[in-house]
Amino acid sequence: MSILERFSTIMRANINALLDKCEDPAKMIDQYLIDLKENLIEVKQETAGVMAVEKRCSRQYDENEEEIKKFRNLAKKAADAGNDGDARVFIKKYMEMEEKRVTLEDNKKIAVENASHIRNMHDKLVEDIQTLEGRKAQIKSTMAVAKTTERLNKLGDPLSRASSVGDKFIDMQEKANRMLDEAQAKSELNAPALSKADSLAKKYGAADADIEAELSRLKNG
Repeated sequence: MSILERFSTIMRANINALLDKCEDPAKMIDQYLIDLKENLIEVKQETAGVMAVEKRCSRQYDENEEEIKKFRNLAKKAADAGNDGDARVFIKKYMEMEEKRVTLEDNKKIAVENASHIRNMHDKLVEDIQTLEGRKAQIKSTMAVAKTTERLNKLGDPLSRASSVGDKFIDMQEKANRMLDEAQAKSELNAPALSKADSLAKKYGAADADIEAELSRLKNG
């Protein structure tokens, strides 16, 4: 299929819409650029030929028009001069050229349309390539930020992790304190119970011992 036959497909292509549908635009954008640049190369190769055809068809049409005018004028001059035979020759000539003009006009019209198409394709491809180049930088930058964010999400927030470790340390300290309190309470409960008399004797004995010790200190001082 020639580049001109692909005209409709190329002109209908909406680059932004195509990119929006891609699951991985960063990957697809490179392929789109390759395709567009290949089409642009083909358009440039075709342009010279298409433009040459347009010029040739336009020139042939214009030359034919000039010839028709020329032989019409000659036919009129011959008729005015009373040379009907010469006038008939000139009339036949420009009538033949008028029949030919139909074909030349059709050829010119097609050639002009083809030239217009190829210019439009060239401009569209250049514009799409520029758009993709701009989107490429934007998309790759966005993808880089997204990947960095994703990696950070997997690692977790350092401050949150530090806070979490601190909380766990506090929990462990509180748990150790509770265990110590429980152990001391059990130790007190397991100690042998003293009778009331023993308790009082211990109390008063301790008091007397303290008094005697203080009295001794005062005497010796």
